[in-house]
Amino acid sequence: MELEINGLTKYFSRFPAVNNITFTAKSGEILGYLGPNGAGKTTTMKMLTGTLEPSSGQITYTGKSIFDRQFRREFKKNVGYVPENPHVYGHLSASEYLYMVGHLRLIEKQVLKTRIEGLLEYFGLTDHSNRLLGTYSRGMVQKVLITAALLDDPEVLVLDEALSGLDVASTLKVKDLLQVFAAEGKLIILSSHILEVIEQLCSQVIILHQGEIKLDNSFVKLKTEHKGPEPFSLEKIFREKVGMRPKESQVSILQGIFHGTAS
Repeated sequence: MELEINGLTKYFSRFPAVNNITFTAKSGEILGYLGPNGAGKTTTMKMLTGTLEPSSGQITYTGKSIFDRQFRREFKKNVGYVPENPHVYGHLSASEYLYMVGHLRLIEKQVLKTRIEGLLEYFGLTDHSNRLLGTYSRGMVQKVLITAALLDDPEVLVLDEALSGLDVASTLKVKDLLQVFAAEGKLIILSSHILEVIEQLCSQVIILHQGEIKLDNSFVKLKTEHKGPEPFSLEKIFREKVGMRPKESQVSILQGIFHGTAS
């Protein structure tokens, strides 16, 4: 199964947050979606989940438009989404929140119970499940949001900076989880500012800058096409595609700012 994005554009007033982007995400693969702040990543993610309509262009899944009235509900049921900015009900406990999400998704009672208990234990939240979400740390809330996105065992996972706020152990658990899901044939789109995670997990990478795709390639091709004595570096590619200065130049600028000199 494939999620096909063709000529996708989104305007806010007269400003194109996303401008005519085209790519394909495939089941069984993890696609890394990168870009600096304001590049259009979150706008893209919202359109991919059907929560924001594009100004123009198409998104199709299994050959059907995700904005088609008849298909839209079916598609949304097959999508697990972790947004960049968490929105939870602080007056609910983690357990209450997850059961609410599960009931809204019409998940069978026993299946829901098993998944909630299993995922809370997996993320080390069992002993905190009856605490109000308003007392949770940022990382704990993030684990609850990831759990909520997985309750319906979705075919498509759209993760917008899902690793934000997680400690090292929790990050490793999410990485393990995503690799298992990819092996099971799920379609995963992962936006992250942690380049090492993208390089370790993803088979394909897209770099977005100022609403436009600057790179869309597989890591196999990128590494095959890499030339020169230096080892392959996603960081170097990212800097080039978004117009950042090389690291050495940045160091020189900082030395000038703080020490009144440049090397």
